[in-house]
This record gives sequence, structure tokens and C-alpha cells, in this order.
Amino acid sequence: MTFETLRLSREDDHAVLTLARPPVNALGRRLVEDLGAALEALEKDATLRALIVAAEGKAFCAGADLKERQGMSEEDVRAWVPFLGGTFTRLAALPVPTIAVIQGIAAGGGVELALACDFRIAEKPSMLGLREVALAIIPGAGGTQRLTRLIGPSRAKRWIFTARMHSAEEALLEGAVDIVTEAGQGIAAARALAREIAGNGPLGVRAAKRAIDGGAGLPMEEALAVELRAYESIIPTEDRREAIKAFAEKRTPAFKGR
Repeated sequence: MTFETLRLSREDDHAVLTLARPPVNALGRRLVEDLGAALEALEKDATLRALIVAAEGKAFCAGADLKERQGMSEEDVRAWVPFLGGTFTRLAALPVPTIAVIQGIAAGGGVELALACDFRIAEKPSMLGLREVALAIIPGAGGTQRLTRLIGPSRAKRWIFTARMHSAEEALLEGAVDIVTEAGQGIAAARALAREIAGNGPLGVRAAKRAIDGGAGLPMEEALAVELRAYESIIPTEDRREAIKAFAEKRTPAFKGR
């Protein structure tokens, strides 16, 4: 598939989605529409085992396209915010693990895009921050909720209320990113993580993601029921039987995703 503002490529068991709207990959309507179309294709790919979300140029994503936003009426904004947030929620709901690779600037909606992924890798000397209150608005594409669940209410409030930008190292200490690399090494680190994930049973990985995401925030009893349903979905699979057989035969299992 080809898109105007991004590239989607397949590499072995994982895919790489690259934002390609220079100079700063601002979140204009065309880019968000392209992202939705790409996610629709990825949702249907039963052989996909991981997705890397990256960007070209000097910024991962500088957030909203403010030039485009200037031409929006209040009603346009009312429609735009849930459209953007819904697209990021679609990314968060992708059944396979997702890895954001942040280089340069990630601000506002760019951070919210990264927060919709399961893992975040930040290159030095990238900077991250939710800048919305400096523009008299708030993060509206999941930032207030996903960041809070990731790093806790107090830290999330500090990030959002101050509108500060944070270095990759600061974000790592706060728990907002998982890995920090040298400049230019983020994609390599993401591919290594994707390959490590892809070496495991793909149905098990998908079920584990459903269990973790589905149980988050629920009372323990309900969360354990979510986990049990996810486990039960794996019991009749060929991959589970193959894993047991491979263990007995002292060999590496050959998973087929069924």
C-alpha cells in the first residue's frame, strides 16, 4: 500500500510504519487519515507479529498542525479531537505489540501517538513533552489517561501542568520511555525487540496483550477473569501443542500462528 504522508513496509515478521510529512510530521488530517488506513490493513494481517512506528526527518512528531487548526471552527475542532483520539485508540488496540521510535522532537499529539504504542524507544538527544496547556487546551488524544496509567497521577500532572519538554534520559527515569539509545540507533533497537517478540508463540503474545490491556484498571477478580478467557483461547491451538512437543523433543518450536 502507498500513502501520501507515511510509508508502510514489511520486514520478516514485523512491519515498519514511518511518518513522512516533513519537516516535523505534524498531525494534519491527511496524515491521520493515512494512519487509519494503514492500521486497517495491519489489523487484517494474521501473520504480523509486531509493528514499529517511526518517523523521518528532524522530529518524530511535533503534534497538531497548527496552521491547519487555525482554519477550523469550534464545530470542526469538536469533530477533529475524537477523530484523532479514535485513530490513536485504534493503534493502541492493534493485537500485536507496537514499538514507537522517537527521534528529535515529540510534542503534544506526537507524545500521545507514542503513548498509544506498547513500548517507546527514545534516541539521544530527543525531547518529549505534552505542551497543550501552553496553548490553553489539554491533551485530547489519550494523553491525560495513557500517561497517567504509565507513570502515575502525580508525575503525569507535572508533565501536563508545566508543559515542560523532557530529555530522553529524563523520560526514561520517569518511566515514560522504555529504552534510550544513541542517535540513529533507535530503529535497530526496535527491530531487535521485535525479533525477540517474534520468536515466541504469536497467539500467546496476542492473548497476553489482550489480558494485560483488558484487565488494566479492573478489580482483581474481574481482571483475573479477563486473563482466564485469554488463556482459554490458546488451549485448542496447534501452537500450544507444538510447544509441548518441541520441549519433549528438545528442539525449538515451529510456531505457525494457529
